[in-house]
Amino acid sequence: MSHHLTAVYPGTFDPITLGHEDIVRRAARLFERVIVAVAAGHHKKALFSVQERVEMARAALADVPGVEVAEFHGLLRDFVVAHGAKAMVRGLRAVTDFDYEFQLAGMNRSLMPEVETIFLAPSDRYQFVSSTLVREIATLGGEVDQFVSPGVNLRLLDKVRRTS
Repeated sequence: MSHHLTAVYPGTFDPITLGHEDIVRRAARLFERVIVAVAAGHHKKALFSVQERVEMARAALADVPGVEVAEFHGLLRDFVVAHGAKAMVRGLRAVTDFDYEFQLAGMNRSLMPEVETIFLAPSDRYQFVSSTLVREIATLGGEVDQFVSPGVNLRLLDKVRRTS
């Protein structure tokens, strides 16, 4: 473990999936402190409010030492600098993620030259899981319990029922 290093894992986590959890657990083995930074998502229409997404992430990751969950608004750069992070964790599921993530890493390097972007691949069984697909399946009445933790599944089913 790299001592006294903080990493930030940003995303909208709408909802947090087992793939996200897998990335956080891997990052927690590498860094003393991992902050899951839940974006307000001003550029995306989220199913869950930022507060709900923070609550779900905290519950799903409660057993992982050194992990914190916090919401952020505005530039990720400001959040990362304010928390003294030296690394940003990004998950790569497939080649299709790479182009976007590579561009994002380059932009972040320009904004934060002292912060490294670390790419982690989820376990094989989660490489195809995305929040977008999970939301779509749940909205159409499909079962998503194999893609999200039990608590997230319950909240997702409840949300879908209330918004239908």
